[in-house]
Amino acid sequence: MFDTLKVSPHTKKILEKALNEPISSEDALYLMKLQGSELHGLFIIADAVRREIVGEEVTFIKNWNINFTNICTGNCGFCAFRKSPNENGSYFMQIPEILKRAKMAAANGAIELCIQGGLHPNVDTYFYEDILRAIKSELPKIHIHAFSPMEIYYGSKSAELSIEETLRILKKAGLDSMPGTAAEILDDNIRRIICPKKLNTREWIEVIETAHKTGIPTTSTIMYGHIDEAEERIKHLEILKSIQERTGGFTEFVPLPFMHKNTRIYQDGLAKAGSTGTEDLKLYAVARLMFRDLIKNIQASWVKLGFKFAQMCLLAGANDLGGTLGEENISRSAGASYGVNAEVEEMRRVIMDIGRTPAMRDTLYRKIQPVTQPYL
Repeated sequence: MFDTLKVSPHTKKILEKALNEPISSEDALYLMKLQGSELHGLFIIADAVRREIVGEEVTFIKNWNINFTNICTGNCGFCAFRKSPNENGSYFMQIPEILKRAKMAAANGAIELCIQGGLHPNVDTYFYEDILRAIKSELPKIHIHAFSPMEIYYGSKSAELSIEETLRILKKAGLDSMPGTAAEILDDNIRRIICPKKLNTREWIEVIETAHKTGIPTTSTIMYGHIDEAEERIKHLEILKSIQERTGGFTEFVPLPFMHKNTRIYQDGLAKAGSTGTEDLKLYAVARLMFRDLIKNIQASWVKLGFKFAQMCLLAGANDLGGTLGEENISRSAGASYGVNAEVEEMRRVIMDIGRTPAMRDTLYRKIQPVTQPYL
């Protein structure tokens, strides 16, 4: 196979080894810089490892996004969602409105609520607790996947609590899992430019590991394609890998390409116009070969990529398409153009088109049910 693809001896050696064991950071960086026909070999091997680790099912979940405020004290240069309190278009949902949307989501079949918001001046741990208690009192079975590590950090400081105290309060109130967002690139030199007010790498790791220790699983993410290069991306993956080796608390890995169009760092000429398609595919493939069964599930975000390109990522190591979402505001604000919700039948169609088996899952990938017939 490698001979017909004109793969160099060194590339061939790495890829053959990758079939049986995780690749090193050094090999990962080498693979991130492949070009030409050698890329086909990388994608084929990543797809083969994916097949060995998770099989032929491509999973997704029926969920709903609730972004309860876009008012934020942060100044992240990659964010076009943030508004100042008196700015046109700013909003802050009170708990009755959040509960109303949660009930609507459940009525539409959502089994998971994704709840996040800006760093509002009046928000703290106890406000998050009130959200959770209100929803769980009315919808006790729905899974609440909420509050980024930055929100946890901010909420705990506002309430004068420790990270652990905050997480224990929220878990008791009904927090089932957390998004591993606010990670961006786990390199403080980059963070000082793109998100100077955000928690630093050490603080992000502290929140995540404390959540895992407290019994709250999280996703893991990377947001790339702005001022970062391959070296920083591999360093980021290595940090995620080391956390997972210590805690086992990550449920999935979600690469999030930078949506550049409406962001300040792009408009000011500081950032690239996002990643290229080849960069996206390389990241999926290399992540699969680094993580193998340590982080089994790798999500292709159709909101960021569109369904057509998400299909390609599913052929280069990914095995999940994320959620149906219902409404999605953060990516759309930054300039994403692929819609804010998806129907189950559309998910089924694009998965079956590449010869894989569509399956609905729960948040923690514990319950997976194939969807082989048209979904009504």
